[in-house]
Amino acid sequence: MAMIDEYNDALTRIKNNNPIRVQKGSRINNDTVALEAGRARGSIKKSRKIFAELIYEIENAAKSQTQIDSNPIQNRLEKWKKEKEHYRLLYHQALNRELMLLEQIADLENCQNG
Repeated sequence: MAMIDEYNDALTRIKNNNPIRVQKGSRINNDTVALEAGRARGSIKKSRKIFAELIYEIENAAKSQTQIDSNPIQNRLEKWKKEKEHYRLLYHQALNRELMLLEQIADLENCQNG
């Protein structure tokens, strides 16, 4: 297997969150890909033309990882806001029901006394 293929395979494993040598969920960057490929940190150099396409792929993967990472946080925030509104409505419905029952009790007590 060619050296560049090892780097490409490492990038694929990291993108699929199935790495062998680095921790799952690691940020995608040149050093992480190098370590996953079993090479030294810093072995992917921008000055080497052989790495130009690989570096481009790594940068694209890093951008998409950032977008994916921010979406779940935004989604959870929206979900919590909806839940908060739902429970606020339930709370107000319960208060209204409580007031209605108190009025009924007061009316029944007035009927018995009067």
